[in-house]
Amino acid sequence: MNRNFQRALSLVLKHEGGFVDHPADPGGATNKGVTISTYRAYINPKGTVADLKKITDDQVATVYKAQYWDAIKGDDLPSGLDYAVFDYAVNSGPSRSAKHLQAVIGVSQDGKIGNQTLAKAKTLKTSDTINALCDKRLTFLKGLPTWGTFGKGWSTRVSDVRSEALKMVGSPAQVPVPTPKPVSIEPQPVSDGNWLAKLIEAIANIFTRK
Repeated sequence: MNRNFQRALSLVLKHEGGFVDHPADPGGATNKGVTISTYRAYINPKGTVADLKKITDDQVATVYKAQYWDAIKGDDLPSGLDYAVFDYAVNSGPSRSAKHLQAVIGVSQDGKIGNQTLAKAKTLKTSDTINALCDKRLTFLKGLPTWGTFGKGWSTRVSDVRSEALKMVGSPAQVPVPTPKPVSIEPQPVSDGNWLAKLIEAIANIFTRK
């Protein structure tokens, strides 16, 4: 169905940015959020950092769909929550994202989103779940030793995710409105005989009125 995948991906990529190779980042060389190890796992086993720098949009979508969106069952989560869980998965891993979702909705935390998690999520108010998940995510990030280096950016990211996810809650599907077909009205032939008879009748009525 992928109803929100492209929209969610575009929002994620705004935060992932371009190529970086920060020494404090355990992921190493990264481009558009795709690490060199992920690139080798999904795109090219022998890929180099130079290859990663030239990653295409289609390759990026392939990685994010397979590694994150499908892993958190994005197509089956409520609209808005799908994006919040997806972005968290990209930032901190699908298992942690799933566990924290399961924690805030009160189901077993096995790190895998299945039928029980999906069913429970759909019974709750989605906006409340999004807020609770973003709060838990921020708490987790603040406890990381790299918070001093990346904390400001992470805090902004979580705030943006919260805002965009809440906008997506209950968003109606865009259903195209069909264009009405023009109606052709055929002119009806006028019978000369009927027209003349009616005219004579009308004149007769005028003269016979009292």
